[in-house]
Amino acid sequence: MVLTASSYLKMKQGSEAPDFQLKGIDGKTYSLADFKGKKGLLVVFMCNHCPYVQPKAPKLAQLFNDYSGKGLGMIGVNANDAVKYPEDGFPKMAEYAKKFGWRFPYVVDERQATAHAYDAACTPDPYLFDAEFKLVYHGRIDDAHGKPHEEAQTNELEEAVQALLAGKPVKFRTDVPSTGCNVKWK
Repeated sequence: MVLTASSYLKMKQGSEAPDFQLKGIDGKTYSLADFKGKKGLLVVFMCNHCPYVQPKAPKLAQLFNDYSGKGLGMIGVNANDAVKYPEDGFPKMAEYAKKFGWRFPYVVDERQATAHAYDAACTPDPYLFDAEFKLVYHGRIDDAHGKPHEEAQTNELEEAVQALLAGKPVKFRTDVPSTGCNVKWK
């Protein structure tokens, strides 16, 4: 397993969110239009099996639970190659969502086109957009590095969400990339 960091080559501060049409575990197809009218949208490239995603699973559930009622839209995107990594296959996604308490849409990017459009590099890889779908934050969730029961000392993503929802400037940082398993490309 190679530790991979977020890429800042394509998506920069103010970049527009690429649109998508992705099937969710609930049978619905989601696109950016489904989040129109929200104060912000959090797009997280993630998967089921990654040992860096799993410790962040409760934090992702908590972010949605705490902020969805305050205007945050959120979607989890699984772009991993399910042939090589069956644990990340669509049939398992609903199981993991239930296990981790994810109530946000969890979608599959089978063709990996969305992951390529966003230049997603790792799991988890969060992108926070404002109401106009302009990128305001791309980086780590917090400073805990995936060890079980490790307590985070900083919570950069939640701080960015709070600032965005409060109408305050969000500090765009490239010094705190997300790190995790690489996206499992076909």
